[in-house]
Amino acid sequence: MNYHGTEVRQRALTLLRGGARNADVARALNIPAGTIGHWKHIDRAKRGECPAAHGPTCPRCHGSPLDESAYGYLLGLYLGDGCINKLRSGTYVLRVTCANAWPGLIDACAEAVQTIRPDNKVFRAQRPGCQNVTCYSNHWPCLFPQHGPGKKHDRKITLAPWQQEIVDAHPWEFVRGLIHSDGCRITNWTTRLVGGERKRYEYPRYFFTNKSDCIRQLYTDTLDTLGIPWTHCTRHGNPYNISVARKAAVALMDAHVGPKH
Repeated sequence: MNYHGTEVRQRALTLLRGGARNADVARALNIPAGTIGHWKHIDRAKRGECPAAHGPTCPRCHGSPLDESAYGYLLGLYLGDGCINKLRSGTYVLRVTCANAWPGLIDACAEAVQTIRPDNKVFRAQRPGCQNVTCYSNHWPCLFPQHGPGKKHDRKITLAPWQQEIVDAHPWEFVRGLIHSDGCRITNWTTRLVGGERKRYEYPRYFFTNKSDCIRQLYTDTLDTLGIPWTHCTRHGNPYNISVARKAAVALMDAHVGPKH
């Protein structure tokens, strides 16, 4: 992982403000083009030069179309590993942190963000062990009213009625987003005595882990509507883990969610 100091970043911005292309600056400074594009967008946002972020394209404010399937998935990702911050310029930025181990997940996240905000550019900022999928828009708080100060597990998280309608219409997309953010598919094993001989048995299961009681409740409520049996798995006295382990339920999860990739 290479870290670039303020001097290098300022040199890149000077070149960009002078009209140099992102690719040329990236080659000249030996810095990834995605990083250069990210710096440029932040610089433009701070100077109020991102008109696309202010256009009348918000499904909540202006009634523009909303891909509900993509939104259900992104809502799950946001509740698990997303955050919204406000820049000094007044523009909001959505960040969803995705592990480098799952490039397919990163692509799916970026695609969902771009589908929801088609007029705003999506960036991928590399960080140690992960990528932040980011997008700047004044309307992120409209689309995710759960935005607020502090950590999600320290405050009440509920869905607005219009969000619940989308989750009811696209429950598997919501579950998939939650699993892709704070869940996993693993293979457990156990041993049994059969005819005096100890044999090993393996079986898959899905886990979802989140400190927020509210977010876990949203997950289990959605599983209930889908007819998926689940159990709490308490660790160190904390009921942070939700398990889906029955064979038929795992098969359904495999069909609609699947392991991260």
